[in-house]
Amino acid sequence: MKQYIFNIHDVVLLMTAAECLLLAVFQAILPTRTRHEGQMLTAFLLIIAVASGCTLLLWNDQFTLVPWFEQTLLPYLLFAALLLKGPAIYLYVCSLTQQKLALNRRQAIHLLPTVAVLVCITIFGMSSNDLRHIGQPGSALPSTAIEFVWDLASLVPFVYAAAALLQVRRYRTALKNEYSHYSETELNWLWSLAWGVFLSWSWTMVVHVVAKFSSDVVADYMGIADNYLAFILINAFFAYSLTYAHQLLVTQPEEETRETSAEEEPSEPAIAKVRNAMENDRIYLKKNLNLEQFSERIDLPAKEVSAVINKHFGTNFFEYVNSYRVEAAKTLLADPDKADMNVLDVLLESGFNSKSAFHRFFSRLVGMSPTEYRRQALSASAAIP
Repeated sequence: MKQYIFNIHDVVLLMTAAECLLLAVFQAILPTRTRHEGQMLTAFLLIIAVASGCTLLLWNDQFTLVPWFEQTLLPYLLFAALLLKGPAIYLYVCSLTQQKLALNRRQAIHLLPTVAVLVCITIFGMSSNDLRHIGQPGSALPSTAIEFVWDLASLVPFVYAAAALLQVRRYRTALKNEYSHYSETELNWLWSLAWGVFLSWSWTMVVHVVAKFSSDVVADYMGIADNYLAFILINAFFAYSLTYAHQLLVTQPEEETRETSAEEEPSEPAIAKVRNAMENDRIYLKKNLNLEQFSERIDLPAKEVSAVINKHFGTNFFEYVNSYRVEAAKTLLADPDKADMNVLDVLLESGFNSKSAFHRFFSRLVGMSPTEYRRQALSASAAIP
């Protein structure tokens, strides 16, 4: 009679581990980049591979290994992976969105939850059997200690997933403070993936809570669904890293941003320089203008230009530059001598380089489409004797 070692749900875990290992190797041999996103993604994939493999070994009764590994070493590997996947995904998002991600001693703080759990496992001598049977009759091991390590294993990734979401949100704000144009496609994909991780690890935490108060059958089915979600996310992350990640614009480190916000009120000469560059030099007509190029053009530090725009004009660089571009477009659209220009020509001559961005920004500021604005403006001009 045949005896099956793995069922279909175990195969999903096995496939997740195997695919993560293969993708990590593939990621590692890609050309070296100037940022750390490749290294962080490789680390994340390896961590997920270890977590999936150890989860499979912990709960599969048909597949056994040598006792010292299965009972003693396995808990360390499993919980190290479960607790490190949160910091790994957070640092991966940071490496994508920051120009200078310093992997230094300060980052070691992210290891504290992992160290705490591993110390707890050592102190109480937790084995795989202990982790599978919380509160087992006759066991001298306190059930609260086992609950503590499982609680942290579900809570810590959830907290880091929330932090990754906040980092993407800060990144969107930083883009608006430093660029006059950026693509929404790559950013929306990153935002969607961050939400996917957050929802997946939220589900993991829900499964953990439900397992305490419901039957084993319900908890098993919810845990199985969690494994499928993890498999889908891994594929989505790798596809994103190949397709969109390298197209993201970099932003200045958070320390410099905080320093800028703490500056005193901008001086009148600085305000005059910024205004003159826009109104007389019409620097906004330069496509893909960013804060660094703007500051070099008017010979002012970037943080001082940012302070002028943020504090004096009460907006961000993205809104400030594109509002001038919209006014330039309005002038062209309302000019009867330019009536033969199509909308594409108008947006390019106004400094925009994206049709979708132009229509979206124009409609928001003016309250109507460029075509409708031209029709009304030319009609009003023709009615004047």
